Amino acid sequence: MHPIIFFSKMDFSQSNLFGYIEDLQELTIIERPVRRSLKTPEEIERLTVDEELSDIERAVYLLSSGQDVQGTSVVANLPALMRQNPAETLRRVLPKIREVLHVAGVEMQLTAAVSFLTVLQEESVSIHTYSHSFLHIILQNLEHRDAGVSNAWLETLLAVIEALPKETIRHEILNPLVSKAQLSQTLQSRLVSCKIMGKLANKFEAHIIKREILPLVKSLCQDVEYEVRTCMCRQLEHIAKGIGTELTKTVVLPELVELARDEGSSVRLAAFETLVNLLDMFDAGIFTPEQHLRFLEFYKKLSTLGLQQENGHNDNQLQLQTLEQEKKYISVRKNCAYNFPAMIVFVDPKNFHLELYSIFFCLCHDPEVPVRYTMAISFYEVAKLLNSGVYTIHKELVTLLQDESLEVLDALVGHLPEILELMTNGGENSGSESKLLSIPDLIPALTTAEQRAATSLKWRTHEKLLQKYACLPHIIPSDQIYYRFLHRMLTIILTNNVLPVQKAAARTLCVYLRYNRKQEQRHEVIQKLIEQLGQGKSYWNRLRFLDTCEFIMELFSKSFFCKYFFLPVLELTHDPVANVRMKLCYLLPKVKSTLKIPTDKHLLQQLELCIRKLLCQEKDKDVLTIVKRTVLELDRMEISVDAFQKRFYENDLLDQEKERQEHLLLEMEQLEKEKQQNEGRSTNINDKMFEKKRRDSKTSSVLGKSITLSVPGSSSSTSAGKEDKKSKLVRSQSFSTQALHPKYSNIDKCPNKSSATGYTSSVSGMGKSCMLSFSDDSFRTHSTGNSGNVAFPSSCSSRNLFNSADQKNNGNKESQSRKMSIKNRKSNS
Repeated sequence: MHPIIFFSKMDFSQSNLFGYIEDLQELTIIERPVRRSLKTPEEIERLTVDEELSDIERAVYLLSSGQDVQGTSVVANLPALMRQNPAETLRRVLPKIREVLHVAGVEMQLTAAVSFLTVLQEESVSIHTYSHSFLHIILQNLEHRDAGVSNAWLETLLAVIEALPKETIRHEILNPLVSKAQLSQTLQSRLVSCKIMGKLANKFEAHIIKREILPLVKSLCQDVEYEVRTCMCRQLEHIAKGIGTELTKTVVLPELVELARDEGSSVRLAAFETLVNLLDMFDAGIFTPEQHLRFLEFYKKLSTLGLQQENGHNDNQLQLQTLEQEKKYISVRKNCAYNFPAMIVFVDPKNFHLELYSIFFCLCHDPEVPVRYTMAISFYEVAKLLNSGVYTIHKELVTLLQDESLEVLDALVGHLPEILELMTNGGENSGSESKLLSIPDLIPALTTAEQRAATSLKWRTHEKLLQKYACLPHIIPSDQIYYRFLHRMLTIILTNNVLPVQKAAARTLCVYLRYNRKQEQRHEVIQKLIEQLGQGKSYWNRLRFLDTCEFIMELFSKSFFCKYFFLPVLELTHDPVANVRMKLCYLLPKVKSTLKIPTDKHLLQQLELCIRKLLCQEKDKDVLTIVKRTVLELDRMEISVDAFQKRFYENDLLDQEKERQEHLLLEMEQLEKEKQQNEGRSTNINDKMFEKKRRDSKTSSVLGKSITLSVPGSSSSTSAGKEDKKSKLVRSQSFSTQALHPKYSNIDKCPNKSSATGYTSSVSGMGKSCMLSFSDDSFRTHSTGNSGNVAFPSSCSSRNLFNSADQKNNGNKESQSRKMSIKNRKSNS
């Protein structure tokens, strides 16, 4: 067998052959710089310095016969030499540096400028010595041909001017400046002169500036080069502050007006910026009423530029507007929106509604997003300036909240808590009626904004919005929060797929729960958190339950967490998913920190039992590693006791304040109920007295029937419609013994022990049941009638009682019918 050779794989034609040779040559070229980078023995010998030389001698030697890199090193080390031996450095090293700088490269020049400035800042020598030794070198290098070098030396000179005495500045800098600012000098020289004059304006009296500097300023403002005119225009601000307001009006302002009409766009921009910066110098009274009105009208015209059809323009002419013009119009309106807070100051906030509200309305409804975005950013500033008149712009807040662009919403949300607080708690002149009127429009706008953010792909905006919504308990009543926002937060936790959004919703939900003023509603939310998150089918929900528990521990007292969430958290030690058990292990130290001894001794035992089970039964290696690490951390922890301890004083004090606020909410709720009951009694006290006598005259069995058949919401008789009863029962759902999982019976316990006996134990003795005090609202419903004196565990339990009674009656009937059928069969047989 002969080997097969594929000659078709390579082309040995002349053109391809030369191509291969060129490739090989390129490879050899790549290797050549490696050889060239090596130093020859002669070069190494030339770079070698005698080690016995002192620092001063070595510096002089390197500056005299060394290479550029060595000379640059000496210049960079100049501040250190000045600290060690200033006299010898000034006598021997500085003259050498002055000689070398005439022929030095850019790198050494830049290094020298920095070193000279460092010597000045470190104050190694007196300012007189510095000006005598260093100032001439700085002035000689100001007009270097390289612009970067020249600017570096100029920065050093400007810093030196701050420290130099007036006489030195006048003789060494100001006098030579007259010749260097002439038109015959180079462009670089004239630019340097502009910046120096701006610095000198703060060093001399006004009359000296007027006599010696202002003539040069006027000359440079009329220079033939636009760069010089621009540079001098930007220095007029410093000159104006040096000469005062009066001279500025007569000398500087005319020059600025002339420069504002310059043919160069950069000159006009510099003139405009300088005028804006000088506004602080002038009193607002400088404007006459006519000028004030003219300025305001001009601003109004700019604010709607491009939106309104001008007189004499038809539709065809408007269509001819170029895209470039539209961009300019949008930019103008955007800048008007940016400066709107300043215009409020200009017209005075008291005149806002009359002078600027129409423009504010137009800018908030502008068809272009950048304009509305700018208004959304500045909305908080506007609200602060209006103070007591802030209620006048609540419609625009609603408009921006419902804006079709999420960019606008994101800009508004940044200061939303502060804006809402100003809206609802405005100044003294904003009456309660205006606040209440803003709430119905505000709540739908807030819900709409959240829903639009939720349906978009911009989850960061949604997260930011949910975080800011945590302020709503301070703005909106508790019931509105519960029905319009709280359940929405729970839905987001259960259905959203973005973890930061879920966590933001969880924290905001905990804040809502913290400030909820009805215990019945709080218990219902706690029950849903435990059942739908802690006991949810998805492990993702159970992980979010642990996140929620972290927020609970942050916002609530230790006793609250231990009462409602401690045991449900420990139940997750048996979770089938390793990630859940792992997250729980990380959380256990925080869980243990909520315990107080001896009150929570039984919970501590439960915690230790769960940890033992994890150590003995855990099969996942990663989880077991974390468990062992957690056990060591738990062993090092100290548990706080009921009494205050010195090392836990701050934490205990904070926890005590949280607990006090939680009890205060319960007390406020109880007071509100007593107030409502007292108001009800005052209206029909005679009917109640008669009803009491009638009840006392009846037997206990009749009393029992009356309690059983009395449905909350019906005070007269049982003739009310079934649909009305059903709707009221649904609205008055309470947190009865069936509302929570039977494992966590501690949630059913009330502060009053008598209320924990339950409803079933009170059925046997109706007389005793009338004396039970249900202090916890979760064991009773609000009676909407006038005779709401009897308290029931819950509408659900009463409904179950009816069902059980009906089942018993049906059962008795069925058993009787069976007995009759059996007797008939026997008789027939």
